[in-house]
Order: sequence, then C-alpha cells, then structure tokens
Amino acid sequence: MAERPERLSRSAFRLFRPVPTRWMDNDVYGHVNNVVYYSYFDTAVNAHLVDNGVLDPATSPVTGLVVETSCTYFESISFPETVEAGIALDKLGRSSVTYRVAIFKERAELAAAQGRFTHVYVDRASGRPVEIPAATRAVLEPLQA
Repeated sequence: MAERPERLSRSAFRLFRPVPTRWMDNDVYGHVNNVVYYSYFDTAVNAHLVDNGVLDPATSPVTGLVVETSCTYFESISFPETVEAGIALDKLGRSSVTYRVAIFKERAELAAAQGRFTHVYVDRASGRPVEIPAATRAVLEPLQA
C-alpha cells in the first residue's frame, strides 16, 4: 500500500479559485461524493485557462486531455459550502503539465482533499500530442511551485 501523502497547506499553492458546492454534489451520507472532487479539479484548472484566454473548449486547435488524476481525502465537505481550489504545478513538460490541486474549506489552512491532475496537449484534429502552445505556457509558468 502506498504511503499516505502529507496534508498540504495553502502555502503549497499559487492560485485559489472559489468553487460553490451544489445540492447534487452531496451523496446519501450527507457529504460531497468522492467523484465530485475530480470535477472540482477539472473545473478549477480549465476555468483558469479559459479566464486567461488560452482555452476555448469548443474551438481551440490544441487542447489538454486528462490522462491521470488522483485524490486523497482528509475531511468531508458538504453543500452548501463554498470551497476554494488551490492550484500549483508539479511539472511543466514539453507536451504535458501536472497540476497539484487541493480543495480547502473557507478560511481553512489545511486541504480537505488534494491530488494531481495531468493534461497532455493534443492537436484537436489528429489527437496526437503536441508542444504546449507558448501562450498557454506563459499562463502556466507562474503556477510553478
């Protein structure tokens, strides 16, 4: 069994984005279901790219495809909390980027959940890996830890 990662604090992240929980996020146990955290990761990362003008999900000729995700859970969150997604980079390669992402309760210093999220950049038409576009790289570089 793999060793449990150390619970990260806010200082391990370069950017924070608010993420409102939704009614449908809660499961029968009264907390956000584990699979929803992956949606929060995806939303935070891609919203950052869209907001910075380097991703148009419908038309960008180069897009990032998710090839790996992981998540470790430390404490529950539930609707109607608004949480914050912390984002930093673990690795910025030629055609891929691995994000460090965590979900924080409002005003909490330690992550409620944290994980990794890897994009491989591909040509939309061919589906083949390509170099990360210069404009996208410029948006990503400040997120390096």
